[in-house]
Amino acid sequence: MVGIVLITHGFLGQTLIDCAKHVIGDPLKNITAVGINGSGSIEAMTEKAAEAISNVDDGSGIIVLTDMYGGSPSNITKKLLESDNVYGISGVNLPMLIRVLTYQDRDIKTLIKKGLSGGSEGVMQIPLK
Repeated sequence: MVGIVLITHGFLGQTLIDCAKHVIGDPLKNITAVGINGSGSIEAMTEKAAEAISNVDDGSGIIVLTDMYGGSPSNITKKLLESDNVYGISGVNLPMLIRVLTYQDRDIKTLIKKGLSGGSEGVMQIPLK
């Protein structure tokens, strides 16, 4: 099963996981969050993120979801994409996470496509009455 790691500012990643549990139900498998709060060095935060990736890696691949491209979480993620088996997507939102979790048992290329489409399709204007 593809591992999912959320690397985000503060507690956003864990909060998104908690929201996904509310929507999908518990337990979620092979997923974890790393919060970046700026209190440690980039090297220490990168090591923490690498450990989180290792903890959910069963050989099926890893998708790292970050909140904002160009921020510390995505810059840390970029350092960890050296493996052919680790992929990063920025702009995580709840629809993206739900989609990734729903298709988590599929191959990693399919999961990336589903995550990207879920994230973008979940952003829309609420229709007027």
